Amino acid sequence: MMMKYVYFAIALLVITIGALQLWRQSDQRSTAAAWQRLEHTPSILPEHFDTALVKDLPEAAQRYFLFSIAPAAKLSTVSEITMSGTLSLGTKENPGYQPMRARQILSPPHGLVWHLEAGRWPLRFTGSDGMEGEESWVRFWLMGVLPVARAGGDQDHLRAAFGRVVAEAAFWAPAALLPQNGVTWESVDADTARATVTHRGMTQTVDIHVDAAGRPIWVMIPRWSDANPDKSYRIQPFGGTLDDFREVDGYRLPFRVDGGNFFGTDAYFPFYRAQVERIRLLPGGGERR
Repeated sequence: MMMKYVYFAIALLVITIGALQLWRQSDQRSTAAAWQRLEHTPSILPEHFDTALVKDLPEAAQRYFLFSIAPAAKLSTVSEITMSGTLSLGTKENPGYQPMRARQILSPPHGLVWHLEAGRWPLRFTGSDGMEGEESWVRFWLMGVLPVARAGGDQDHLRAAFGRVVAEAAFWAPAALLPQNGVTWESVDADTARATVTHRGMTQTVDIHVDAAGRPIWVMIPRWSDANPDKSYRIQPFGGTLDDFREVDGYRLPFRVDGGNFFGTDAYFPFYRAQVERIRLLPGGGERR
């Protein structure tokens, strides 16, 4: 009788492991399909950058674009980024930074996929965080076996994910913020400009602060987020600092990005500290208008 129970337990374990692996493979297929669609997002921009495209923008915004995109550079709104760095799942007082490596496809305003590996054995987790179309998600697995973090499937999460897309456009896909892409601009002060992006009924602003040469120093968004002690969705500042700018195919892009919640307040700490290893600007798909 005892052996019967042992065999039953073993069979149940095998079935459970198999079901979890099928679930994980479904996650991977869904993520790969979203990546591919974002990689081939059509562009509505002209083929090359011309300073005339930004001549009517606030002066700080003009400086930003003239620093970020060289004259005649081929315009691309899709970036593929490979990065390493550290990630905190803790608090400002006890951040507990863990090593991370990630690959990302960023196609503002349509979405992003961030494919992450982080942590140390036996608490190493992999998975993705993303938005594409009307879907957003968080799907992470511990040691590739157990689902440990899953979120998404509602408008609150989608709105929060869209905020990240717009924030990251400001430093890794600046052409996506050109006014010809439907983005509007206004002045905040002499060195800060605000872009407003509207997509699928969602609206998100991003403030970009530049130096005298137009180099973006920091970006900040009012983000719809539940990353607060109450775990309740509300608007709160999210942003970070930019450094280590390098030239990539006619663009000047930051290879060092630190960011986190409550940017600009005493509660801020950079839970995300990324060192870029490579950026590729992709042509996208479809015909240009």
